[in-house]
Amino acid sequence: MSDLQPIIPRQPAPQLVVPLAGGGVYDLAADAPRLFSMVVFYRGLHCQQCNAYLVELDGMFDEFEKRGVSIVAISCDEAERGERTPADWGLTNLRVGYGLTPRKARDWGLFLTEGRPRKEGLSEPPVCCEPGLFLISPDKTLFFSAVQNMPFARPRFADLIEGFEFMFSKGYFIDKECPAKGELVNVP
Repeated sequence: MSDLQPIIPRQPAPQLVVPLAGGGVYDLAADAPRLFSMVVFYRGLHCQQCNAYLVELDGMFDEFEKRGVSIVAISCDEAERGERTPADWGLTNLRVGYGLTPRKARDWGLFLTEGRPRKEGLSEPPVCCEPGLFLISPDKTLFFSAVQNMPFARPRFADLIEGFEFMFSKGYFIDKECPAKGELVNVP
């Protein structure tokens, strides 16, 4: 039996406090976006697919910011690797957090993988979380989630922007006329 449980839309997101590369701390409870807090969990410095994904997000940072979305990318990497990530990957806009514990990753419904050593390149950490992307409403409830057990087939950032623009064009107030879907827990 597993302790893996999804976070339910419209329910409070788990607490999240992690150190940030370059100094400071990310605290979801203190984040005050106009629209959403976007929390992107990634596998770590060893993952080339995470590198490409976060470089793409870093390049779209302004598109999210002007729509009221604050962004943080977080891994289970320890301090040395977490601090290296922005410079090694050329990330100039994103806040990069590290030190996510396996227990906290589980609280977010993330899959975990036992790290493997590599003959070439950077080995995986002892435990890494698999990818997840979450949009958290200003009231700290879950609006959107995408959780994968593999490094590929992640949500496209352009699709998120398109979704926002569709809702804005209809005059929808996100969370009111367009509330989070998937909130039913007990099935009749």
